Amino acid sequence: MYVRKSNEYSENKIYPFLYESDFAEGVVNRVRRIIRIYRPNHPWNELSNENFYKTAGLYRKDMASGEEGFTMSALLLFGKPETISSAIPHYKVDALLKIENLDRYDDRENIRCNLIEAYDKLMNFVTKHLPDKFHLQGDQRISLREKIFREIAANILIHREYTNAFPTSFIIYKDRVVCKNANKPHNWGELKPGNFEPFPKNPHIAQIFTQMGRSEKLGTGVQNVFRYNKIYSNVDKNKFIENDIFVTTVPLKVFKETNVPLNVPLNEPLNVPLNDRQNNILKDINKNAKITQTELADKYNVNRETIKRDLKQLQELKIIKRTGSRKTGYWEITNKK
Repeated sequence: MYVRKSNEYSENKIYPFLYESDFAEGVVNRVRRIIRIYRPNHPWNELSNENFYKTAGLYRKDMASGEEGFTMSALLLFGKPETISSAIPHYKVDALLKIENLDRYDDRENIRCNLIEAYDKLMNFVTKHLPDKFHLQGDQRISLREKIFREIAANILIHREYTNAFPTSFIIYKDRVVCKNANKPHNWGELKPGNFEPFPKNPHIAQIFTQMGRSEKLGTGVQNVFRYNKIYSNVDKNKFIENDIFVTTVPLKVFKETNVPLNVPLNEPLNVPLNDRQNNILKDINKNAKITQTELADKYNVNRETIKRDLKQLQELKIIKRTGSRKTGYWEITNKK
């Protein structure tokens, strides 16, 4: 009740004894590098880290009390797991697969890291357990799975009320995905495109995700899920219920992937179970055979583990092969005509 009636954003809570040394190694530099790639002309790119924190609202001074320091938003975005746990012990995201064992789970990812890394882990869990469907938008192949679930993953991290101890859950069932997270409601009841007014829950956290290209303007997430799941699962009965607990239900339709045809020209979309990023990686390799995993991770705004898994799948499908050592070797595409 206190949170609901408060006019303050809980993400603005100041931690006077939170320091940069409490941030996960490399995460701030990674975020800033991704923003430079995604928005090369953004004014943040010219700032020092100190000014970046202040301009982004991650370091502030309370003008009433004089208290000064990093905020909860900075802690959640960049913090080490142990630092976040000491300040917000109830924070976690439970990603579960419940296909065969409905009483417990078939697979689980217990996520307690900062939100930047949590987003990667959620998307990796989606990639691991949900198929992708071949789809052309105009003359470009897009990943419907990524279009839908990047919105879901970003929304449950951005809009959670982190002072509430209710844990966030992301559960994949055979016929649906159900997400639940604590919420500070502004609209009540079911949300549908065009029938609600978007309202920011954690604007500073949302701003970082937006500048990184991981979310778009307020309200587009609901619209995109309805739009793309109509194609992905041939249903439009998605449900977004906003109360003190926000519940998202995305129906699924199980479908089979096609077999992999080799000897496909690179200038044509590959009609294979690859996502849009993997097809683009093939084009990158074709241009630069010595491109590194780090360069690919930065370009596509994902972590190196995701790129490593993409490359492994391409190798298993005999689409690419590695020649030479890890440091001095190069990639070779084996399906050129």
